[in-house]
Amino acid sequence: MNPSRRQFLGSACCAAVGTTGLLSALSSLRLIAAAANPANGPQTPSTSAAIGSDYKALVCLFLNGGNDANNLIIPTGSAYAAYAAARSNLALPQTGLLPITPRTTDGRSWGLHAAVPELKNLFDSGKAAFLANVGTLVEPTSKARYTAGTAKLPPQLFSHNDQQVQWQHSVPDKPTSSGWGGRIADLVYSLNANNDVSMSISLAGKNTFQVGNVISQYAIGTTGTTTLVGSTSSTTSADGIRFRAQKELFGQSQTTLLQTAFANASYDAIASAELLNTVLNGAPVLTTVFPNTASGANYSAASAQLRMVARLIGASPTLGLKRQVFFVQLGGWDTHAAQLNNSTPTSGTHANLLAQISEAVNAFYSATVELGVANQVTLFTASDFGRTFRSNGDGSDHGWGNHQFVVGGAVRGTDIYGTMPTLTVGGPDDTGQGRWIPTTSVDEYAATLATWFGVSASDLPTVLPNIGRFAKPNLGFL
Repeated sequence: MNPSRRQFLGSACCAAVGTTGLLSALSSLRLIAAAANPANGPQTPSTSAAIGSDYKALVCLFLNGGNDANNLIIPTGSAYAAYAAARSNLALPQTGLLPITPRTTDGRSWGLHAAVPELKNLFDSGKAAFLANVGTLVEPTSKARYTAGTAKLPPQLFSHNDQQVQWQHSVPDKPTSSGWGGRIADLVYSLNANNDVSMSISLAGKNTFQVGNVISQYAIGTTGTTTLVGSTSSTTSADGIRFRAQKELFGQSQTTLLQTAFANASYDAIASAELLNTVLNGAPVLTTVFPNTASGANYSAASAQLRMVARLIGASPTLGLKRQVFFVQLGGWDTHAAQLNNSTPTSGTHANLLAQISEAVNAFYSATVELGVANQVTLFTASDFGRTFRSNGDGSDHGWGNHQFVVGGAVRGTDIYGTMPTLTVGGPDDTGQGRWIPTTSVDEYAATLATWFGVSASDLPTVLPNIGRFAKPNLGFL
């Protein structure tokens, strides 16, 4: 494996050529190619083995669009009336909430949305925890400094694209092309016995989170690897003959830098697909049942992605991987309108999305138990931002601080970490309309996950350049 080789070729090719279409093609090929050495070709998979006790995986579940976690964790008891008044038509009925009892408390009581009974069970059993009011920050920020204009703030605070990228690279005040998941992979990839297939695999296409300086992300689909159009193992069809000829051409020595870059990326894509498909086809079949769509015809989007992640974890010994980083994503969380079904408040767009992730995450955790790695796999959520506490009349608008959750056998669950905001529009944590100032930074959240994954304290600033500005590099949930 020579991960820096392809990075050099890609950079040199970009410097030498100004043709946008060709560069885009190379970028796409790199996305579906592992870091295998083309001269060696695809390696023969080793005999399937049990997953070692030194294996670990991080799974980022990104809720694209901005989840309204104000309706995931809801105040109950005496605080409910103020919640209902502020949220107006978005308020969930208190009678349908799923009560939780965190191990620590600030005196308030809480319940979960009725659509997440599986997540509640994981929380109650100690396998899940919530992270309160997490968000992008340049430095710790108070309302007084925000109001006075003296606080250093992330740029374009309420922009989807900007906040998605800032969540995934965690350095809002400095230019960077890498993500914190990619920088983690750069530091720990040497723990892998074999890197013919990248340790960073995306089930949701290209993302910032997994961009590394050494390790490239590898995008595959929910049913297997992404392959070149027309590729087939047939020995007699025109597609099969043409595919074998292309593969042989890509494996030949090239005369120019551009030809070399294109041939190597293309060959890597073919070699990676062949290797990983072979491994997946030979991997043990999971008996854990993952939920289907309402029609029952297909797995739900979140379920299909997490099922493939579980299969890849099961194949990790054959691939020679001791560390893996995964990225999955579910869209649809930009609930400006039709957030709730007005006639049935516990149904509607938001409820359906919450139900999907609750069911899928629960099945995924069960799969890690089946594989014997529940304590070695940690799934965590992220999202663009929170949403306004105050309703816009039909939904909620872009916010800032948001609540996330973490699931896994290593999680110190049954608790809410960090500080829940004062749920008062115009209150001490509100920048306007109930946009909460984060009390925990993405950096602190990420640092806790990175430390569990094996990143040393001395290497944390490499992964998270701003971590020294924040008080808690380890939040204690792992």
